[in-house]
Parts: sequence; structure tokens; C-alpha cells
Amino acid sequence: MAIVRHQRHINLRLALPYVTDRRPRFPLPLPPSESTTTAVAASTVTIPSTELERLGVLGHGNGGTVYKVQDKCTSKIYALKVIHDGGDETTRRKVYKEIDILRKTDSPHVVRCYETYEKPWGEVAILMEYVDAGNLATLRRKKGTLSDPELADITRQILKGLSYLHGNKIIHLDIKPSNLLVNDKMQVKIADFGESMIMDRTSDLCNTYVGTCAYMSPERFDPNANGGNFNGFLADIWSLGVTLMELYVGHFPLLPAGKKPDWPSLMCAICFDDPPTLPPAASDELRNFLECCLQKDPSKRWSAFQLLEHPFLIKYTANDD
Repeated sequence: MAIVRHQRHINLRLALPYVTDRRPRFPLPLPPSESTTTAVAASTVTIPSTELERLGVLGHGNGGTVYKVQDKCTSKIYALKVIHDGGDETTRRKVYKEIDILRKTDSPHVVRCYETYEKPWGEVAILMEYVDAGNLATLRRKKGTLSDPELADITRQILKGLSYLHGNKIIHLDIKPSNLLVNDKMQVKIADFGESMIMDRTSDLCNTYVGTCAYMSPERFDPNANGGNFNGFLADIWSLGVTLMELYVGHFPLLPAGKKPDWPSLMCAICFDDPPTLPPAASDELRNFLECCLQKDPSKRWSAFQLLEHPFLIKYTANDD
């Protein structure tokens, strides 16, 4: 489901710009971090943007459009994410951060980045792995609900991706069905790192109010709690729990089916209502697994590493290895 972020309305239906292979040159220079500089400078373009043929639009969001493209030389299919308003300072910081994170990651459960292209005035394009079956939101709309074995297989893959990210001090901060891509072999890839953070130092503070509010954990609604800091790794686990429950019941689980979400109802449901529960027919293993994810007190939530050893996942054979 789509939730407005930061109460902003962004025009996402812009024409595809022509991207070039030039390195970053902005009219209003923004000093990147040391890690960002390294990530961009270390990249050598091996797939020129002029060799990419646009085949169609895959989706819109976060100030950009994702296109299905084909390399004219190899015929290989990719996804090209074009950030339209890359000249804006805030957006440029987020784009650099996403590029930095994508270039630091190497996991079969995280979408792969191949190239970046930039316009002189700041528009950015990221060439990524093409995942051919859409995302878990489209899968839910097609299938309605998922069985325990299907859900366990998907869950295991997401947790392996989160364990990899968290082990490298990367917090996603926007786990939801539409940011979890899936191919025709039911292999799941974590995508969209525009809101993510790398916790390089123990003193780093994590911004609570980024991401999609419908999937935010309760503690993220109070930016002054815990001295303005919170455990972002465990916030990802809450978001995962909401996502998995949605896949199981077939609708956003924190509100009644068919109810249109709004800010007051979402905040009350997340912060003040009891955590959502599964239908009576749900298995005890799944019920307990989601209880471990959806604890209001973040200190009581299990980590991604712990959840990989939960009986719900052990009960079913892994198909993703």
C-alpha cells in the first residue's frame, strides 16, 4: 500500500531523461562522505548508457522511475532506476547513500548494482539487476494469500538478506512488500535503499522518521525516545513481521480489511493497539514467529540471526540455497 512520506507530494510521472556516462558534476557541489567518494570513484563504467535500450516502465517512486532496459550488445535485461530530481541537495545525498550501500553489498538476497550514470545537473541513473516477477506486493495481489511453506521459504530468504545487511551495519528502514523483489524462481531480493543507513560508529544516531509509516515500528513514532536514538536493526524486524502477516492474511494487517489508511488510524494502530494476531487456523509455529517480530518493546524482538533458527523455518526445507 502506498503511504505519503514526510507529507510531501512528488510528481513521479516525468519523461525519461537521456543519461550519459559522465562522472558526477553538479552545478551546486555537495561534498560527499569519504565512503561515498570511494564508492563512486571505484566504479568503472563497462556498460555505456548509450548501449541501453528502454523497453518499458517497471514502476515509480522516491522521486524517480524504474525502467526495463536491454543491453544492445549482450541482449541482457537490466532495471534502470532514474532519479529525476537528483539536482536537489537532499535527494542527491540519498542517491549517493543508496549507491554507496549498493556498491558495498554482495549477497544473493540483495539486489545487485552494476553501473551508475549521472547528468551534469545532478540527475542520476542506477543500473541494477532485473528481477522478473515484480515484488511481494504484486505476488500477494496475484495469489491472495500464501501457505506456511511458501511463507517460510520467502521469510528465510529475507532474513538471510537482513542478516547480511545487519552484519555489515546496514539498516534498511523501509522493509515492506513492494521493496522485496521476486523472480520466477521465487528468489527474493531486498531492494530500495533510499532510506537506509550505515551505522559506521557506535555513536551514530538513526533517524526514526524515514520510510513508509504503515510499516514503522512503534518506537519510531517518538523521535525523542531513547535520546533521539533507537535500534534500527530491530525496527527492520517489526517491518518484516507486518510484511509477513500481510502476505499470510492477504491485506494490510494493522487495519480492518478494506479500510483506507490515514495518519491517525495508523499511528493509533501501531502505537496504542495490541499487536495484530493471526486467524485461528494459523499454525502455532507461525503464530509464535510473528509474535517474536511484533513485540511493542523492541528489546523483546528477536534479531534476524535468531529468527533464522526459529522452529517455523526449521520445520520446512530451504529451497533458496
